[in-house]
Amino acid sequence: MNRLDDLLTYSYPNVTKEVACSGELFLIFNTNAFKWLESAESNSIHAVVTDPPYGLLEYTPTELEKLKNGRGGVWRIPPSFDGCLRSPLPRFTVLGLTEKKALYEFFTALAKHLMHVLVPGAHAFIATNPLVSYLVYNPFIEAGFEKRGEIIRVVQTLRGGDRPKNAHLEFSDVTVIPRSCWEPWGLFRKPCEGRVQDNLRKWGTGGLKRISPKEPFKDLIISSPARGLEREIAPHPSLKPQHFMRQIVKASLPLGTGTILDPFMGSGSTIAAACFNGYKSVGLEINHEYYKLAKKAIPRLANIKLNGDGRNGSTK
Repeated sequence: MNRLDDLLTYSYPNVTKEVACSGELFLIFNTNAFKWLESAESNSIHAVVTDPPYGLLEYTPTELEKLKNGRGGVWRIPPSFDGCLRSPLPRFTVLGLTEKKALYEFFTALAKHLMHVLVPGAHAFIATNPLVSYLVYNPFIEAGFEKRGEIIRVVQTLRGGDRPKNAHLEFSDVTVIPRSCWEPWGLFRKPCEGRVQDNLRKWGTGGLKRISPKEPFKDLIISSPARGLEREIAPHPSLKPQHFMRQIVKASLPLGTGTILDPFMGSGSTIAAACFNGYKSVGLEINHEYYKLAKKAIPRLANIKLNGDGRNGSTK
């Protein structure tokens, strides 16, 4: 098996057949996303909102075991900070040329499959990282997608800002890499058939849903990391907060109709946001443990009430 095949399947031997679970608005599968996409109908999906394993290494069984043990590997286990125990973060600076090449091939394959299943004018929101975003964006452009900008999620984590390892006292005034204060989400569109208005009439896609009649959807969203009740419900290492997900998911279907796909579902934050907005959605997840977590978490995440500042209140 070559490197790309290994990364596409994540080497999970227990995924021998497709397992599905459905709710009122969603359908989720415990399956390999690429195999599912190969058999999916063309022009059947109206938007994609996903946070892929863009480091690739971090979700292989070996690295997940290291994460579980709390030491070693690509996952950085941050110390307690201001009395709070922070979530693990993947170290993308450890990626070598081989991993970067595999990452490029990964997104080349993903873009090709999505171009087939998406309807004309459909948008794809792809989460990435400032260090590797070029390895994500270029394959989508080469596949024929139009780059429509980036959604900037303003969020502060403990990623970056550190002094040189094992020389922090000697170089106390040096930061190796800037402290990350933002997360880019690439925004791509499959070309429309004719004018946007024509595409909207035929496919229901081509634009983004406005926040209100007076306010357009914007490309800058302030969003804190998922904490509190959300993390209790869905303890996934890359969990995205509902405050953020509900906004971009709502924007992805300009007329509020169609089906949203998340090919790397994790614990189901995209699917939960779609349910909250009353949208139909499909989620794919190859890791059986995360799939089981999503089955339980999606209804609860969808029912979380958010305070005005985006923090968790309670479930409905």
